[in-house]
Amino acid sequence: MKQSLPTPRRTTATWLTVVLLLAGCASGAKPDGQLPATPTPGKWSTSVSEALPGQPTGTLAAWWNNFNDPQLTELVALALQANTDIRSAQFALQQARALRDVAAANRLPTVSASASAQGATTFNTDTTTNTYKAGFDASWEPDVFGAKRSALSATEADAEAAAANLAQIRVSMAAEVAVTYIELRGLQARLAIARNNLASQNETRQITAWRNQAGLASSLDLEQAISAAEQTRAQIPSLETSLRQNMNQLAVLTGQAPGVLQHKLATPVAIPQAAQTLAVAFPAETLRQRPDVRTAEHRINAALARVAQADAARYPSFKLSGSLGLNASRLEDFTSGTALVRTLLASVTGPLFDAGAAQAQVRAQTAALEQARVSYEAAVLTALQDVENALVALQGNRERVLRLQAAADAAANADLLARHRYASGLIDFRSVLETQRTLLSTQDSLETTRATLSADHVRLYKALGGGWTPDNPGAQP
Repeated sequence: MKQSLPTPRRTTATWLTVVLLLAGCASGAKPDGQLPATPTPGKWSTSVSEALPGQPTGTLAAWWNNFNDPQLTELVALALQANTDIRSAQFALQQARALRDVAAANRLPTVSASASAQGATTFNTDTTTNTYKAGFDASWEPDVFGAKRSALSATEADAEAAAANLAQIRVSMAAEVAVTYIELRGLQARLAIARNNLASQNETRQITAWRNQAGLASSLDLEQAISAAEQTRAQIPSLETSLRQNMNQLAVLTGQAPGVLQHKLATPVAIPQAAQTLAVAFPAETLRQRPDVRTAEHRINAALARVAQADAARYPSFKLSGSLGLNASRLEDFTSGTALVRTLLASVTGPLFDAGAAQAQVRAQTAALEQARVSYEAAVLTALQDVENALVALQGNRERVLRLQAAADAAANADLLARHRYASGLIDFRSVLETQRTLLSTQDSLETTRATLSADHVRLYKALGGGWTPDNPGAQP
């Protein structure tokens, strides 16, 4: 019995069936997707009186409101809207999401339309031949071994990482604005202290000058009084310079030109103090709140997908393509059935020899995956360190403020007594000079530490993952 040869249509159908069966049965490589184990303690080794482990941390999303300073709240809100780093990260997120959409579109068939008209003239016979074409072309590459699926997973993870990175920039920017603002208010307080002490030293210098004229004080006492006053006066330009620089930094952080905020922030106000009701989460909860840890986790997911994509690239790829159109020598022939032309093509392409390039690409992506795992471990350890350091600093500076406050009160009393006794001639000028120096130094240290204590609260809020909304990382708190 004679066997008939397969027709082209039957062959094409067979190819299509085989490809579809492979597409439904094959799956891409799936490396281990578990996160690396990290040493996460059950509780913090340092605690402060306001720390209540395990309590709700709902105030973390907009922690700057806890300072009850309208200007601070306004500056942070402005920075979150206009800061150049945040705006750049927003566009990076848009780019990542667009690339994800490109990867998703690559899994679907593509269809294109074309139309052409051609005229050719033969000079020997003086005849003209016209050709008119119009039609649709379609092609599809079945994702048999999961290369495109893995590419889509990688771009989705990249988009999630970009969103978490935007949240991290928001967190860092809010903290930087708050710390700079607190430093500015601290500088204003120190400047007021320097000016008050200078006025007191000028008064003492005037008294010393009168006593010197009356023969009750030596020229040495007068020169020492002048030297002490000028030393204090020399601190004022330095404080004013730092103050102006902080104002310029705040302007740039909020997306404005330097100098814009000088008039608005010129009036001194008290150093903002955080509310004493902060609840500190457990370490594991803190890690889930921090956007940088989530970014590192998404980077691992992206690296995992790229390993699978590189592994799938070692296997054959399939392609189905076809066209449906009209081809005629006259426009009026387009309506006839003879002008219809259709084609269908199935093809398979596989690597035969690439000198080990595909295997090397898999090894390269595997190494990138291990780098992402190590980066995740580093992010976790850094997060734990940030919280512990913030708690230690908060505890130490709180105690330091109490001691400096007591020292400043005693120094103020000592300075008042010394000046009264010197004016009465009961003590020499060295005692007055020493008490004035101690008063200036103690008061300056007290205001500096108060500002540092407020900044410690900011750093603790940041370390706990405050300043963003985990359910919507791209949104403003």
